[in-house]
Amino acid sequence: MKNSKIQPYEWKLEYHKMKITLLVGLLAGLLALATGSFGQNAIPAGTILPLQLDTSLNSAKSKPGQLVTARLMQDVPLPSGERIRAGSKAIGHVLDVVEAKDGSGAKLSLQFDTLEVSKRRIPITTNLRALASMMEVEDAQIPKTGPDRGTPQDAWTTEQIGGDVVYRGGGPVANGLQVVGTPTAAPNGVLVRIASKPGSKCRGDLGDNEQPQALWVFSAAACGTYGFPDLAIVHAGRSHPVGQITLASERSNFDVRSGSGLLLRVK
Repeated sequence: MKNSKIQPYEWKLEYHKMKITLLVGLLAGLLALATGSFGQNAIPAGTILPLQLDTSLNSAKSKPGQLVTARLMQDVPLPSGERIRAGSKAIGHVLDVVEAKDGSGAKLSLQFDTLEVSKRRIPITTNLRALASMMEVEDAQIPKTGPDRGTPQDAWTTEQIGGDVVYRGGGPVANGLQVVGTPTAAPNGVLVRIASKPGSKCRGDLGDNEQPQALWVFSAAACGTYGFPDLAIVHAGRSHPVGQITLASERSNFDVRSGSGLLLRVK
């Protein structure tokens, strides 16, 4: 009759098998957390993505299906304590283009549907809160007054797109006498409580997302277009068709050049 007791070498084999099984399970769990950490549900509704276009949008040249990309210009903090890192990429495409002819207006529709974070692609649905020209973006990153130009960049006083003033080097972000946020250590970054804009459809905080948001070179109440005299956001993507953004000019073709800035809001 065979001895039913586990021999020492068999015990060691079973022990190592158990360790391997536990290790594989742990790695699988960590991988699941890593791949799911920035899923759609992990980015709360109302989160602002401050982006700079890598692609030009031209109502006379762009075609339906054209790829549109934009880079995240500041770390975006999430209520969970995680961050969407600067340099992450928003990816979308042009949906429709109407070229201006014989004095008629021009339209261009697009949508962003993917956020690429560390080579992982996460589906997103967004709407457009604000759009600023390349020149407006550049102006917001340099001091308005001459003497500041001789001081270190982290001590500059600059004016955000929409009117807020950033006092770097220990000061706040302010709208007149009201403090609305703080500058970040990274150049040209701010953390600000988002605000509604009177007379517009742009809203303040949504749901439980009441923490300061990353707005890059934009003000707390930035809303609409800046630096484009004859361009409007005629459909921001908040209502049906959700996620579809339409820009329109009443009189002529328009060119939104790469380097322009935008604030997308996660739906």
